[in-house]
Amino acid sequence: IEKPICAAFYKLGHFVGSHPWWFLVIPLLISGGLGAGFYFLKEYEANDIEEQFTPLDGPAKGERDVVQKFFPQNDSDFSSQRLYTEGTYASLIAVSRENILTETAFKEIIELDNTVKDITSDNNTYLNLCAKTNNECVPNAILEIIHYNASEIADINLTYPMYKTNIFLGSTVGGVDIKGHVVDKATAIRLFYYLRDDEAGKSNLWLEEFQKVFSEYLTENKTLQVSYFTSLSRQQEFEGNSKKVIPLFSITYFLAIFFSIVSCLRFDCVRNKAWVATFGVLSAGLAVLSAFGMLLYCGMPFAMTVANAPFLILGIGVDDMFIMISCWQQTKVHDSVADRLAETYKEAAVSITITTLTDVLAFYIGIMTPFRSVQSFCLYTGTAVLFCYLYNITFFGAFLALNGKREKGNRHWLTCMKVEQDCPAGRSKGYSMCCVGGAYDADTGCEKEQPVYMFFKRFFKRYYGPFLTNTWTKVFVVLLYGGYLASSIYGCLQMQEGIDLRNLAYDGSYVVNYYDDEDAYFSEYGPRVMVVVTEQVEYWNKDVRQEIESCLKVLEKHLYVDASLSVSWLRVYENFSRLLNISLNNETVFKDNLKFILPTFKQDISISNDDIIASRFFIQTINITTPIKEKNMLNELREDVKNCVVPVLVYHPAFIYFDQYVVIVSNTIQNIAVATAVMLVIALLLIPNPLCSLWVTFAIGSVIVGVAGFMSFWNVNLDSISMINLVICIGFSVDFSAHISYAFVSNSKRDVNEKAVDALYTLGYPIVQGAVSTILGVVVLAAAESYIFRTFFKIMFLVILFGAVHGLTFLPVFLTFF
Repeated sequence: IEKPICAAFYKLGHFVGSHPWWFLVIPLLISGGLGAGFYFLKEYEANDIEEQFTPLDGPAKGERDVVQKFFPQNDSDFSSQRLYTEGTYASLIAVSRENILTETAFKEIIELDNTVKDITSDNNTYLNLCAKTNNECVPNAILEIIHYNASEIADINLTYPMYKTNIFLGSTVGGVDIKGHVVDKATAIRLFYYLRDDEAGKSNLWLEEFQKVFSEYLTENKTLQVSYFTSLSRQQEFEGNSKKVIPLFSITYFLAIFFSIVSCLRFDCVRNKAWVATFGVLSAGLAVLSAFGMLLYCGMPFAMTVANAPFLILGIGVDDMFIMISCWQQTKVHDSVADRLAETYKEAAVSITITTLTDVLAFYIGIMTPFRSVQSFCLYTGTAVLFCYLYNITFFGAFLALNGKREKGNRHWLTCMKVEQDCPAGRSKGYSMCCVGGAYDADTGCEKEQPVYMFFKRFFKRYYGPFLTNTWTKVFVVLLYGGYLASSIYGCLQMQEGIDLRNLAYDGSYVVNYYDDEDAYFSEYGPRVMVVVTEQVEYWNKDVRQEIESCLKVLEKHLYVDASLSVSWLRVYENFSRLLNISLNNETVFKDNLKFILPTFKQDISISNDDIIASRFFIQTINITTPIKEKNMLNELREDVKNCVVPVLVYHPAFIYFDQYVVIVSNTIQNIAVATAVMLVIALLLIPNPLCSLWVTFAIGSVIVGVAGFMSFWNVNLDSISMINLVICIGFSVDFSAHISYAFVSNSKRDVNEKAVDALYTLGYPIVQGAVSTILGVVVLAAAESYIFRTFFKIMFLVILFGAVHGLTFLPVFLTFF
């Protein structure tokens, strides 16, 4: 396969070298035309958190549809626990350093309540827009208990978590110390203000005014610290991430250009390749412009995660540029420019084709995931890598040819004025640096190697290579690899799953403060889960009622459920029937007497033509404090209802986000397995040595385990964001391992140590250069005020670090053993 590819690239290089202006101008025009697709960016921005960060086919979405069908929301008889969505609301958490159940603290809480109720937006007050029950705004239970009179709090014995028999305080009073069932001390109070969904536009404007008021709310002279949140907050703060990362683009491109120019600087004023380096970076920028613009023209959703792509593409583009420049320098300076470019393409073709193919396939395989944020990133980035490849062999190659014509004419790199090849007699050394150039190696006819390049080659051949192949060093490397592997596997076992919703907001956001207070003071009681009987059953049949009761009993036995807080209309009805001494085993009696409990439970019993077509019960979860507990609770409840004789489902709006735990591990493993298999096939096709291909596959697996393990040490969860990077990991692992292992197995020397030293001498510097260029592409993301972008940096750093260590240390040593 290599020979026809090289022959085809030789012809292409000759053609580009013969007509450079066409290949320089046409990509610029194409980029300009496709770049106009950014006009549609606003239209195709896809930043809906549920849509982007929850599984497309998550079971909870289907469960929500069932609940919505049988139990539509009733704005005139509102109940927050019966919502099938999170609802439209604002919330405040007031926190005291000491006991909040004091008259002084409650005066401030009542003041907060009055501040909320005084907020007006576009002539709409809270009283106009609030969700109502019994024709009044839904009250905050704790304020109702004290009749909005702060002095009463000292005289009331608050039982917890239920006050009297019907007021649940678990989500309202937090940081509780209890004596018996009576609250002795509490640290936090949470207030909710629900709005009507049928006035969504007006309600959202009011919520925005609420945010504005409390962003300016001063607590210096108060005894309470206040955090706030609205149903709009998470989405708004997530969308604000992009504004925080835009300034980093300019820093990244400056770093890339600076590094590239420094790497390509020559003391020779003709051979200097500063402009070549600049156009190499520009080529990567045009690739991003073209790919993104084209996909926006096609109407592809543009998710927030895609904003990571330009940083990555820059690193890939600069890496390919270095390969092209390296191959150009090995051509004969007296050959025609077209011939030199043809030779450059012939030598660089297989290398950049393999890396592009592996990277693109790794990204496109990622499209199989059920997360739209991952799909969007992989599609945009994979396409940008393709454009980067195309522009490297057209636009950048054309500029390399034009620069070659300047060099052939012995013209100055900056002024393009002709300079002398030899320094005239009597002239100073300073004169020769500015006005003399075009030197080359008379023995090889090629350009002289740059000093940095020669330093690294000598370092790898004379010092590092012999040191690494020393017997005791090999023993140390084996032990080091054992420690690396053991640490990685341990890290994998400690890995947390799922995205923490607070991480979707940027650092310092008020949302983070609210979530922190919520976790600190209100984590004891978790979601109030609906248990829904989804089909029409004979409730008057004693056996059916027993099956429903058995199902509830099984659910209530869980460690994550407090059975004393369950709500069952059927239990209430049976107790009521015993009081009236009537039998519910008769259909007529059952239906006729249902009216006595219906006013209380009318939102839990769905009736059509006098038949109960669906009904629901509630169980209260407790101590759901970690993602692992969220996952276990969800899986166990769903598994239990599968075994119920009566058709039952469990649902809570939070399950929409918990569903990511169900698929994240299996999908990550699936994508990695498929991508690794594809990489093995590519390696077998393009690297003509089966042993080498197996080593490449080994390196992929080893790097993935390392990255996944060390993610947990660096506080990175396995979620839809990090899943992207683990797929990317495969493409980059190939880059580092394929070249070094092929250089080893194809070396003609008999001694394995000499093979390893030669492989490092040939490829040590390119690996270092490629690693540094890729890290420079993403390093500024370490300073991003967003978890999404910092995570991208962390994992890319681990990928490049471990990939380079495998290529420069582990693989050369292991290859000498096998």
